[in-house]
Amino acid sequence: MAASAFLTVCVLCAATLRTGFGLHTVNAIYGETIDIPCGHSQDKINGLMFGKWKYEQPDGNAVSVATRSAVKNRTSFDDVPEYNGRLDLSENYTLSISKGRISDEKRFVCMLITEETVFEVPTVVKVFKPPSKPEITNQPTFMETGKLNTVGDCVAKDSYPDANITWYRNSQALVSADGVASIVSSKERNSTSGLHNIHSSLQYMSTKNDIDAEFSCAVTYYMPNGIAVMESDPVIFDIYYPTEKVTIHVQSPKKTIKEGDNITLKCIGNGNPPPQEFLFYLPGQEEGIRSTSAYLITDIKRNATGDYKCSLLNKVMIASTMVTVHYLDLSLTPSGDITKQIGDSLSVSCIPSASKNVSVTWMKNQKILTQPTFTNLQFRDSGVYECETSLLEVDGLRRKKTLRLTVEGKPRIKLSKKTNADGKSKTIVYEVDGFPKPEVQCVSLGNGLYLNKTEETTLSNGRYSAKIIISPEENVTIICSAENKLGRESHSLNISASESNDHAKLIVGIVVGLLLAALVAGLAYWIYSKRSSPASKHVGKELGNTEENKKLEENNHKLEA
Repeated sequence: MAASAFLTVCVLCAATLRTGFGLHTVNAIYGETIDIPCGHSQDKINGLMFGKWKYEQPDGNAVSVATRSAVKNRTSFDDVPEYNGRLDLSENYTLSISKGRISDEKRFVCMLITEETVFEVPTVVKVFKPPSKPEITNQPTFMETGKLNTVGDCVAKDSYPDANITWYRNSQALVSADGVASIVSSKERNSTSGLHNIHSSLQYMSTKNDIDAEFSCAVTYYMPNGIAVMESDPVIFDIYYPTEKVTIHVQSPKKTIKEGDNITLKCIGNGNPPPQEFLFYLPGQEEGIRSTSAYLITDIKRNATGDYKCSLLNKVMIASTMVTVHYLDLSLTPSGDITKQIGDSLSVSCIPSASKNVSVTWMKNQKILTQPTFTNLQFRDSGVYECETSLLEVDGLRRKKTLRLTVEGKPRIKLSKKTNADGKSKTIVYEVDGFPKPEVQCVSLGNGLYLNKTEETTLSNGRYSAKIIISPEENVTIICSAENKLGRESHSLNISASESNDHAKLIVGIVVGLLLAALVAGLAYWIYSKRSSPASKHVGKELGNTEENKKLEENNHKLEA
């Protein structure tokens, strides 16, 4: 009874009876279990009866939350609403608080009680909670140069203890400065959870250097192991700035512009956003034409060569470009179909007119030739003449004129002959020229027959040739006539009989003469032999032989003659 009264007195007057063991601190994470050790080993306390936990209120009053009997090994918890169902007390008197809250940040005291004394060990609980990842809200769609622009609001929610926000541009910290940046920060604490919400707004004077710049914010907060930093996602803004320069250029499918092409004038301002309307000034025009950034000109003419300009609608910042419209004309005199008479003269001129110097090329029947001069026209001068010129550096700029010259004249015919290899036939060749093409007929005067000719061969322009093959038995005369609408010409050619027949007759005559001569000589010799004496036969025979030989030779000569 005395001991019980003593314990009661000691509990009530613990402040005078406790023994100090120093102040402990427990750092806890919001939402996790908080373990608070008693801070003194009960094994070293003799006669330990029970342990007890309490916490101190701001006004200094103590509130008991749990008790554990060392004798009966039994735990009881006080009816404290905020800790109902959240407490646990282990055998070594460690107090555990589940689902840690900001309100658990208190000064807890562990009391170990014996019959003689009370041991008190105070512990301060610190609760930490990292904020949510900072986020930039209320971002503008663009920022303009020359003025303070709202970059956005950086928000970091639910931190404990409170935190700080810093703004960054390309990882460089920003601070408030007149004419550069303005930063306003604020903090709010949730009265229920005790957590802090951190806000910071940034206004920034943007320049063209902020194109593609990254803006971000970071929150600095406290954790059990020290200071931590968490950064937002970076944001990039479209920077609007006024036009400082305009340029103009020509859009054309090809490098050079020729008459008849379509071109587009493109005017560009270097501002952002770029201006959408401009004034275009054509050569020789003082008043501008209002248009979008593209101005189309169709079927451009040579007189459109000159300076083209454009400007903003306020007529400042004028840009210009030179446009050259290339052209090419060609004059051929005469041209088309021309008919002249043989021997006439013809003056031909081909003159180009172009935006640049050009050369002229003459062609006849796809062959290049020098510029033709016609002082004495011949049939061979007939044909198609082309005068062509081009600008090589201007794609597609080429001109060509054509002259179709026809030289007319009455026919001219020439005959020739030759004996063929067989010795029997003869070939008669006629060559004729004239235009229109003459009709040629050949006839034999001996029998009045028209002669067949081979197919005509073209020798040159307006000149033709054909052959006639005959084998005459006697001498004949061949007449060939050529005729067109302008006149007629005839030529004759005498053809002797075939030389093979004359030669055969000559050979037969010679053979017959020789036979007759031999017969006469034999008869004379036989008569002479009969009349001669035997004594003189030898001499006579020799003399006779000599005379007879002479007579035979004379007869042979006569026959040959």
